Amino acid sequence: MHHLIEVWFHWVQTGGYAAVFWLMALESTVVPIPSEVVIPPAAIVAATQQGSGMSLIGVVIAGTLGSWFGSAIMYLVARWLGRAAMLRWGKYFLVPPDKFARAEVFMRRYEAGGIFFARLLPVIRHLISIPAGIIRMGFVKFSVLTLVGAGVWCSVLAWLGGRVGAKLTQAQLQDAEAIIKATKSESFPIIGAVLLVCVLYFIGMRLTAPRPASAK
Repeated sequence: MHHLIEVWFHWVQTGGYAAVFWLMALESTVVPIPSEVVIPPAAIVAATQQGSGMSLIGVVIAGTLGSWFGSAIMYLVARWLGRAAMLRWGKYFLVPPDKFARAEVFMRRYEAGGIFFARLLPVIRHLISIPAGIIRMGFVKFSVLTLVGAGVWCSVLAWLGGRVGAKLTQAQLQDAEAIIKATKSESFPIIGAVLLVCVLYFIGMRLTAPRPASAK
């Protein structure tokens, strides 16, 4: 995994916006590419290398559009195949029945709001498009919520990357491992805050959900 992270980082350095777009598109499918090693390095390059032709806003836009594109593909495939096919064949595409069931329960419980907050959560972020397609959520609604959620997450990660880049020396900026370590150390408070917001949202949804009628 560490070698893969270095490879992805190199792609971002050399590929610019296109690399950010495609890596985030893959991140939004079932390919295990964490957005935390795509957007922050791209933001570091944009903030510290003036000749890169990249900006923080451009990184956010490329990452957001890539997230939507990958999510839209998963949504359309799931909508076309249906639930039975996903349960039967999903394990061959890194979506075993237990992961699928978790995402499906999440989707049915939180519906539209879940699409937005799923973009901030690990594991669920990669899978939520599948049950959204299966229950045939409106594509426009799905796209808007995905774009907003992904935009917020990419903005947070880009801000993190800019913060990290300002603290690194020129020698460290050429060392993928040093950048990864610095990003991890700075990301814990942000991830904690995001998770707290998500937990509070889900608690609120749970407390305000209509109670089933008592059996007679």
